[in-house]
Amino acid sequence: MTDGSELTQRRIFRLWVPLAATWLMMSVEGPFLAAVIARLAEPKINLAAYGVAFAFALLLESPIILIMSASTALVEDAVSLRKLRNFTYALNTIITVLMVICLIPALFYPAAEGVVGLPRNVAVLTHHAAILLVPWPAAIGYRRFHQGILIRNRLTRRVAYGTVWRLAAMGSTSLLLALLTPLHGALVGAAALSAGVTSEAVVIGWMARSSVRRLTLTQPSQESLHAPLTYRAVWEFYYPLAITSMLTMGVNPLVTLFMAHSRLPIASLAVLPVINALVFAFRSMGLAFQDVAIALIGPKREGYQPLKRYAMVLGVCVVLGLAAIAFTPLLGVWFHDISGLSEALTHVARVPVAVLTFMPGFSVLLAFQHAMLVSARVTRPITWATLIEVTGILLGLFAGIQGLDLVGATAAASALMLGRIGAVIYLFPPMLRTRATDSGGSRAAAINSP
Repeated sequence: MTDGSELTQRRIFRLWVPLAATWLMMSVEGPFLAAVIARLAEPKINLAAYGVAFAFALLLESPIILIMSASTALVEDAVSLRKLRNFTYALNTIITVLMVICLIPALFYPAAEGVVGLPRNVAVLTHHAAILLVPWPAAIGYRRFHQGILIRNRLTRRVAYGTVWRLAAMGSTSLLLALLTPLHGALVGAAALSAGVTSEAVVIGWMARSSVRRLTLTQPSQESLHAPLTYRAVWEFYYPLAITSMLTMGVNPLVTLFMAHSRLPIASLAVLPVINALVFAFRSMGLAFQDVAIALIGPKREGYQPLKRYAMVLGVCVVLGLAAIAFTPLLGVWFHDISGLSEALTHVARVPVAVLTFMPGFSVLLAFQHAMLVSARVTRPITWATLIEVTGILLGLFAGIQGLDLVGATAAASALMLGRIGAVIYLFPPMLRTRATDSGGSRAAAINSP
C-alpha cells in the first residue's frame, strides 16, 4: 500500500468481519461448556471446580495472549520470523513449566484450600481439571503467533475457519465425554477446552505454512523504518504487553472480591457475568479491530485516516447497538426471557447496563490507540494506561461501595467506566506523537517514556 486513499472502508470491513466473527464465536465457548457441565452429576461442585481451574490457567496464560499483536506488527521477514518465533516458544515453555510446578500437590492443595478456601472435594476436582489444561497456554501461544502472521498477510478468513474448527472439536469432545464416559463435569469441560484449542493451533499452523515459507525467503528490507529485529528489541517491545495482559486478567478477581462486600452482594455476583457477556458481545467488535488496524496502518502510517474513520463509525454503531437493548424493552427480553434471570435480578441489571452503554465505544477507541502504538513499536504507554485503568477501577469500587453504598453491580460498572476513561485519556498524547515522528528510531525514543 503506497497511498492512504487505497485503503477503503470496504477493504477494512472485509478484513475485520472474520475477526469479529471469531471473537463472537469464542464468546459462545464458555456458556456452552457450562451448560454441558450443568447437566452432569453434581453440577454445583463441578462448575465451581471448572471455573477455578479455568481462572488459574487463564492467569498463567495471560503473558502470551498479546503475542498475536506482536506477530502482526513485527514479523515481516526471515529474521523477525525466527526471532519472534523463538521468543514465543521460549515463553510457552516457561509458562508450561511454571504451570506444572504450581500443580505439584504439595504446592497446589495448600494454596487451593488455605488461600482460596476451596473445600477438599472441590480442590481435588480443580487440581485434576487444571492438569488437563496444561497444554492450553502453549497451544494458545503457538496459535496466536501464527494468527498474527495470517492477519498481517490479510488472511483473516483463515483465522475464522480455525475458530470454527476449535468450536467443533471442543463441542464434539465435550459431548462424547459426557455421553460415553463417567468423567466428572469439571474434567469434561477442561478436556474439551484443551482439545479444542490444541486442534485449532494445529489447524492454524497448517493454514499459515505458505505465509511462513514465504517469510523464510524474505530478507530484511533496506527501506524499512525499523532496525533489524533482535531478541533485546523483542523483549523491550513485548514485556509491557505481557504486563498489560496480566494486569487486565488480575483485576477481575478483585472486582468480585469488592462486590462480595457490597449492597446486594449475591444479586450483584449473579447478574454481573450475564451483564459482562452482553457487553462483551459489543466490545468484541473493537477487540477484532485492533489487529486489523496494526496490519493495515502501513509502513509510513498512510492508513491512519481511513482506519480512524472506520473506528469512529464502528464505535458509534456498537454504542447504539448496546443502547438499543439497555434503554428499551429488549433489556427485559434478553435478561429475563433469554438469560433466565428473575424479574428481581433483571431489575438489578438495568442500571449497570445503562452505565456501561458507552463501554463498547471506548473499547474501539482503546483498540485504535493500542494499534497505533503497537504498529509504531511503542508499547510502554500501553502498560501505564492499564495501570491507570486498574487504579481507576479499584478507586471507583472503593468509592462506590464504601462511600456511596451503591449496589455492587452498579459500583462495578461505574468503576469499569472510570478506569477505561482514564486509560484512553492517557493514551491520546503518545498515540498522536506516533504521527508526528517519521522514523522508527526517533518515534520509539520520543514516545516510549511514560
